[in-house]
Amino acid sequence: MNHRTIAMLLSALLATTGSVSACAQVIEHVDVYKVAGRFGGWPANHGIWSWGDEILVGLQSGYFKASRRGHAIDSDQPRENLLARSTDGGRTWKIETPAALEPPHRGGKSFVKLTEPIDFSPPDLILKFGRSGLHKGAESWFWSSPDRGRSWSGPFRLPMFDLPGIAARTDYLVDGKHALTAMLTGAKSNGREGRPFCARTTDGGRQWEFVSWIGPEPDCPDTMRSCYSIMPATVRLSASRLVTTIRRKEGRAAWIEAFGSDDNGVTWTFMNRPAPDTGGGNPSSLIRLADGRLCVCYGYRASPFGMRAKLSADDGVTWGKEITLRDDGGCWDLGYPRSVQRTDGKVVTIYYFNEHTDGDRYIAATIWDPGRSGKSST
Repeated sequence: MNHRTIAMLLSALLATTGSVSACAQVIEHVDVYKVAGRFGGWPANHGIWSWGDEILVGLQSGYFKASRRGHAIDSDQPRENLLARSTDGGRTWKIETPAALEPPHRGGKSFVKLTEPIDFSPPDLILKFGRSGLHKGAESWFWSSPDRGRSWSGPFRLPMFDLPGIAARTDYLVDGKHALTAMLTGAKSNGREGRPFCARTTDGGRQWEFVSWIGPEPDCPDTMRSCYSIMPATVRLSASRLVTTIRRKEGRAAWIEAFGSDDNGVTWTFMNRPAPDTGGGNPSSLIRLADGRLCVCYGYRASPFGMRAKLSADDGVTWGKEITLRDDGGCWDLGYPRSVQRTDGKVVTIYYFNEHTDGDRYIAATIWDPGRSGKSST
């Protein structure tokens, strides 16, 4: 029985039990990067881009090493940053190994000074952000590609913004020829991970300014091991209106919360929790569908382990019922999605996954139909 048949049977079963909304339907699951003995992970850290039915997504590959507590990746073995490209809407994939995307601290190219402004406006121009760590002392940078990720310039160092550390992932909005807004995460005042903020360049990436914090700094006891607000996923609704979803964790409690800005990121207001519980914690992907709805996807790191989504028909003010994209994961070590919408309206959600605690971690994609727009987002 192939992936497509299994996905269709699962979708039908979940629909009858009310776990999938009447409008949304899973079409199929496909393998993006699955290699025996390897750990493929974390698309949310690396970014996704699309041009019609051509999709490019970043990922990291390392060596698999079983672990009962942490990620099942061998920290003593080398890792590499890869790209996966599909030209048929996510049904088949080819892996690319651009040496230019290896970071300086792992033997990659040293930082380059950006002397000429980048023109952000061409549709084939993309940026990819990277970081050296998560806590105090972490620094961050970005690369640029003029040709859909086939060649890269950089890395170009980001300023520290007078913060203890900067942990950049790829989340940005092009505002004009030389103007771009990036959502980043800084170390908290105590040097630990983390608090999200908005930064902007208006001169093609040569200089950056700190614009605003997104929400308050998490206030937790120093004895609490996990306490952070990190990894924004952002959409622009108008020239002034932005919505972002943030990964939150306080001890064992983990959720996704949404913030909105009506002044192009200068100030932010808490909206709600699109996902009040993400199991052990997971970042979200957030996209705006062609019909105007917002679509948020996230991994669920508790039993039943898997991938979930929600839709909003009112710009994130309210969210519909939870949609189960799949619940056949083997353990918590999964998720970190990024999503795009195809020209036929189907959504392609890409994430890392496992089917057994001691099994390889691999990159998968779920192709699903978000259904029709209407007054109800369910």
